[in-house]
Amino acid sequence: QVQLVDSGGGLVQAGGSLRLSCAASGRTISTYMIGWFRKAPGKEREFVAEISRSGITTAYADSVKDRFTISRDNAKNTVYLQMNSLKPEDTALYYCAADAGGGGRSWSAYPYWGQGTQVTVSS
Repeated sequence: QVQLVDSGGGLVQAGGSLRLSCAASGRTISTYMIGWFRKAPGKEREFVAEISRSGITTAYADSVKDRFTISRDNAKNTVYLQMNSLKPEDTALYYCAADAGGGGRSWSAYPYWGQGTQVTVSS
Protein backbone atom coordinates (compact mmCIF):
# COMPACT_ATOMS: atom_id res chain seq x y z
CA GLN A 1 0.00 0.00 0.00
CA VAL A 2 1.22 3.49 -0.78
CA GLN A 3 1.95 6.17 1.80
CA LEU A 4 1.71 9.84 0.81
CA VAL A 5 3.35 12.90 2.37
CA ASP A 6 2.16 16.38 1.38
CA SER A 7 4.44 19.39 1.70
CA GLY A 8 5.05 22.88 0.36
CA GLY A 9 2.22 24.85 1.92
CA GLY A 10 2.67 28.19 3.59
CA LEU A 11 1.54 31.79 3.88
CA VAL A 12 1.62 33.86 0.71
CA GLN A 13 0.17 37.16 -0.44
CA ALA A 14 -2.56 37.30 -3.05
CA GLY A 15 -1.05 37.00 -6.50
CA GLY A 16 1.82 34.89 -5.25
CA SER A 17 2.79 31.30 -5.98
CA LEU A 18 3.42 28.06 -4.15
CA ARG A 19 4.37 24.56 -5.26
CA LEU A 20 2.97 21.64 -3.34
CA SER A 21 4.60 18.22 -3.41
CA CYS A 22 3.14 14.79 -2.81
CA ALA A 23 5.85 12.22 -2.14
CA ALA A 24 4.99 8.53 -2.22
CA SER A 25 6.59 5.59 -0.47
CA GLY A 26 5.79 1.93 -0.13
CA ARG A 27 4.65 1.55 -3.74
CA THR A 28 5.62 3.20 -6.98
CA ILE A 29 3.44 6.23 -7.63
CA SER A 30 3.26 5.44 -11.35
CA THR A 31 0.57 2.81 -10.68
CA TYR A 32 -1.84 5.38 -9.21
CA MET A 33 -4.12 8.12 -10.40
CA ILE A 34 -3.32 11.13 -8.20
CA GLY A 35 -5.72 13.84 -7.20
CA TRP A 36 -5.38 17.03 -5.19
CA PHE A 37 -8.26 18.10 -2.98
CA ARG A 38 -8.73 20.95 -0.54
CA LYS A 39 -10.80 21.64 2.56
CA ALA A 40 -11.53 25.14 3.78
CA PRO A 41 -13.13 25.84 7.18
CA GLY A 42 -16.90 25.54 6.95
CA LYS A 43 -16.79 24.13 3.44
CA GLU A 44 -16.93 20.69 1.92
CA ARG A 45 -13.79 18.98 0.69
CA GLU A 46 -13.46 19.82 -2.98
CA PHE A 47 -11.64 18.52 -6.01
CA VAL A 48 -8.76 20.64 -7.28
CA ALA A 49 -6.87 18.64 -9.92
CA GLU A 50 -6.12 15.15 -11.14
CA ILE A 51 -3.38 13.52 -13.20
CA SER A 52 -3.24 10.21 -15.01
CA ARG A 53 -0.59 7.57 -14.41
CA SER A 54 1.47 8.67 -17.41
CA GLY A 55 0.96 12.36 -16.71
CA ILE A 56 -0.50 12.92 -20.17
CA THR A 57 -4.07 13.56 -19.01
CA THR A 58 -4.97 16.19 -16.43
CA ALA A 59 -8.20 17.70 -15.14
CA TYR A 60 -8.91 20.81 -13.09
CA ALA A 61 -11.69 22.40 -11.15
CA ASP A 62 -13.04 25.48 -12.93
CA SER A 63 -11.99 27.64 -9.98
CA VAL A 64 -8.28 26.84 -10.48
CA LYS A 65 -8.06 26.26 -14.22
CA ASP A 66 -5.37 28.38 -15.90
CA ARG A 67 -3.81 29.15 -12.49
CA PHE A 68 -2.82 25.72 -11.15
CA THR A 69 -0.79 23.02 -12.89
CA ILE A 70 -0.55 19.41 -11.78
CA SER A 71 2.45 17.35 -12.86
CA ARG A 72 4.28 14.21 -11.87
CA ASP A 73 7.80 12.84 -11.85
CA ASN A 74 7.40 9.10 -11.58
CA ALA A 75 11.17 8.63 -11.34
CA LYS A 76 11.09 10.70 -8.14
CA ASN A 77 7.83 9.11 -6.98
CA THR A 78 6.38 12.60 -6.59
CA VAL A 79 3.41 14.61 -7.85
CA TYR A 80 3.37 18.42 -7.81
CA LEU A 81 0.75 21.14 -7.78
CA GLN A 82 2.07 24.48 -9.01
CA MET A 83 -0.25 27.23 -7.83
CA ASN A 84 0.05 30.68 -9.39
CA SER A 85 -2.00 33.87 -9.06
CA LEU A 86 -3.22 32.71 -5.67
CA LYS A 87 -6.37 34.25 -4.24
CA PRO A 88 -7.62 34.47 -0.64
CA GLU A 89 -10.36 31.99 -1.56
CA ASP A 90 -7.65 29.39 -2.27
CA THR A 91 -6.92 29.28 1.46
CA ALA A 92 -7.44 25.68 2.60
CA LEU A 93 -5.81 22.49 3.76
CA TYR A 94 -4.60 20.74 0.61
CA TYR A 95 -4.37 16.96 0.35
CA CYS A 96 -3.06 14.63 -2.31
CA ALA A 97 -4.76 11.29 -2.77
CA ALA A 98 -4.05 8.10 -4.73
CA ASP A 99 -6.29 5.60 -6.41
CA ALA A 100 -5.24 2.39 -8.16
CA GLY A 101 -8.45 2.51 -10.17
CA GLY A 102 -9.95 5.27 -12.28
CA GLY A 103 -9.70 8.18 -9.86
CA GLY A 104 -12.10 10.99 -10.67
CA ARG A 105 -13.41 14.17 -9.06
CA SER A 106 -15.04 12.51 -6.07
CA TRP A 107 -12.90 12.30 -2.96
CA SER A 108 -14.58 9.03 -2.04
CA ALA A 109 -12.88 7.30 -4.98
CA TYR A 110 -9.45 7.71 -3.39
CA PRO A 111 -8.46 5.27 -0.61
CA TYR A 112 -4.99 6.70 0.14
CA TRP A 113 -4.40 10.20 1.48
CA GLY A 114 -1.60 12.45 2.58
CA GLN A 115 -1.76 14.29 5.88
CA GLY A 116 -2.46 17.65 4.26
CA THR A 117 -0.50 20.89 3.92
CA GLN A 118 -1.95 24.29 4.84
CA VAL A 119 -2.09 27.05 2.24
CA THR A 120 -3.01 30.52 3.48
CA VAL A 121 -3.38 33.42 1.05
CA SER A 122 -3.55 36.91 2.53
CA SER A 123 -5.28 39.79 0.79
